[in-house]
Amino acid sequence: MGERGDEDVTEAASSARVSSSPRDAARRPADAPPRPPEVPVFPNLVFKEFLAALLVSIGLMIWSMTVDAPLLPEANPGRTENPAKAPWYFVGLQELLVYFDPWVAGVVLPTLIILGLMVIPYIDTSRGSVGRYDLRARRLATFNFLFGFALWWVLIVIGQFLRGPNWNLFWPWQQWTAVQAAEVSLWSFPSWLGIATLAAYAAAGFLLARWRWPWLYAGLGRTRYVLAIALTLLMYGIPLKMLLRLVLGVRYVLVTPWFNI
Repeated sequence: MGERGDEDVTEAASSARVSSSPRDAARRPADAPPRPPEVPVFPNLVFKEFLAALLVSIGLMIWSMTVDAPLLPEANPGRTENPAKAPWYFVGLQELLVYFDPWVAGVVLPTLIILGLMVIPYIDTSRGSVGRYDLRARRLATFNFLFGFALWWVLIVIGQFLRGPNWNLFWPWQQWTAVQAAEVSLWSFPSWLGIATLAAYAAAGFLLARWRWPWLYAGLGRTRYVLAIALTLLMYGIPLKMLLRLVLGVRYVLVTPWFNI
């Protein structure tokens, strides 16, 4: 057999090992249809990603050379800007200050986000989709990632475009010159109701995940399962707290002498 034939056999064997590993085969139902033919990531995907990154870089360079940066006038010590906003990539954190205590929104949540992203490779050790780009094989993980990614952009959009003077909420069709009353009707849960609500939310999350995706507990084990569900509940708790504030006027779910949630 020629040199090219040996390469074809090697690639085919490598693809077969990826697509028919014992662990991967054990997860597939017996009556599952055969997978379509697979191709190596390099060069089929890597070259396309490189070209896409190159085109985006060229577009950003052209944009930066043709459009001036939106710089404001020189700072005036006698006049405070209203609203005073952080750079757009930090305005999401600034928006979180509306819904949580400053140390929770500015320290605890960013720290947990960074630590959560760091431990993902240690929580999710599945090798079922290695070498393949198939959204159907990782629906749960893909959905949770896209939800968290979209949530961050929603916070940025709200803070950058919908927050006006005094950090009041203005819809796109409203003028910032319109005077809005301050939020005076905010209320917080009583301590007993806040504790019960948080306990019910945590219990419902753990039990629902155990009932809906039983394979998740079996595949992760107790420790990694608890860590994964806790981080997931924390992520989904942020939009729930936002809805409580924006729709029902709830300031805090739990009020304590040390911290508020």
